[in-house]
Amino acid sequence: MPSSAPTLGALLRGVRNREGWTLKQMSEKSGIPVSTLSKVEHDRLTLTYDKLYQVAQRLGMRMSELFAESTDDAPAAITARRSLCDIDHAVRVETRNYDYYYLCTDLRRKRMIPVISKIRAKTSEEFGEMARHAGEEFIYVLSGRVTVNTEYYDAVTLEVGQSIYIDSSMGHAYLASEGCDEAVVLAVMSSADEELLQSLMSIHEGQQATSSQSL
Repeated sequence: MPSSAPTLGALLRGVRNREGWTLKQMSEKSGIPVSTLSKVEHDRLTLTYDKLYQVAQRLGMRMSELFAESTDDAPAAITARRSLCDIDHAVRVETRNYDYYYLCTDLRRKRMIPVISKIRAKTSEEFGEMARHAGEEFIYVLSGRVTVNTEYYDAVTLEVGQSIYIDSSMGHAYLASEGCDEAVVLAVMSSADEELLQSLMSIHEGQQATSSQSL
């Protein structure tokens, strides 16, 4: 499959080139070792959420800016667009509960955010506070078994091939069901809010902070 969608390495390299920085200068500004940055730029290594957050903080950027190429051109009308992507070219964000693989990150101003999620949390206590954000979402189970906890409904368990569609503003948590070490789902989140991606990044930040406090 064509790798037209930019990888995290390509996105970071684009930031560095735009600013005119060498790898050493990028390292000094971001706090990430030169050797690590080099491997990321050549797609031989990815960064966990806390490292991505560190880079964004040190460079004075929002997390969502690391997920799309910047452009000075006026936004194009949302027509006749397409993006080819697979998990090997997705942008990965690792949190305590999930590994997220953001797909089709080359498209800006998307009304849908497609993500492959690997679910590790097995209990509500392990998951922490339920997630809430703007819009609606759909998940389809690719492997494993998923328990879906929501604010206003009894928990349901989904098997491979089953799916659920919910209002994302309702508290929700996806857990790997009993006897399942890890479940994999395709999630599609949709909202008229153009800052949906930033909202999702804020949730990741909260999950990472909760994880750090529990250590």
